[in-house]
Amino acid sequence: MATYAVGDIQGCYDPLMRLLDELAFDPEQDKLWVAGDMVNRGPDSLSTLRYLRSLGDRCVAVLGNHDFHLLAIASGIRNPRLKDTLDEVLEAPDADELIHWLRHRPVLHHSKKRQITMVHAGIPPVWSIEQAQKEARRLEDALRSDDYVYWLKKIFKPSKPRPWDDEYKRKRKIRMTAAYLTQMRFCDAQGVLDMESKGTKAQKGFAPWFSFPKSPSYNEQIIFGHWASLEGETKRVNIHAIDTGCVWGKTLTALNIDTFERIEVGG
Repeated sequence: MATYAVGDIQGCYDPLMRLLDELAFDPEQDKLWVAGDMVNRGPDSLSTLRYLRSLGDRCVAVLGNHDFHLLAIASGIRNPRLKDTLDEVLEAPDADELIHWLRHRPVLHHSKKRQITMVHAGIPPVWSIEQAQKEARRLEDALRSDDYVYWLKKIFKPSKPRPWDDEYKRKRKIRMTAAYLTQMRFCDAQGVLDMESKGTKAQKGFAPWFSFPKSPSYNEQIIFGHWASLEGETKRVNIHAIDTGCVWGKTLTALNIDTFERIEVGG
């Protein structure tokens, strides 16, 4: 039995199938971890969601920012963007079931046995892994509640980046947690986000979230996607970037959780 973590699929269903063939993935025996952004920009988000859902508990998929975007469109609180490729999902006969499945996915997955944590974007340097799990559960409970549309509105409400404070009220904590786990690239040591920079260079005073040596989670094994311009490189042996830009014509990457070997196929 093997476990593989796969980077941002973004509706690139055919490359996903080729990658799983390359891995000789057996859905009866093996497990698939997905680091978020299952949908959007690629040509076949519908088949991607249907396949991942069909795996049942053999698939552990965390939510990314594009997955949140789909939930917001389906809930009527956001309009589609010009480059979105989500109409097929929204118009599918099983759309309600797929959206229900999606909003019940975790935003963070931690394997206590393996001591590995997977998120879509990252973990802020002011959090330990234990606090990240706690804040993630708060966000997951909101998304799975009957009031999930209310919480999606709060999550997508524009707000000025600010440092994390454990004394914040629930609404702000949930909004900031969603930003950390699904959108973060650069931040400062207090957890203030730089939401403008998207390449590999930050504004003055900010740095990649995984570069702060005093972070309580500094020595943990962490897997994340979201940041294709890193090209899979963090210069940290324990921080694994696995978004390698499949949707942009580059590669789709799988990471063997047992050996940390990388396997790639072209997009």
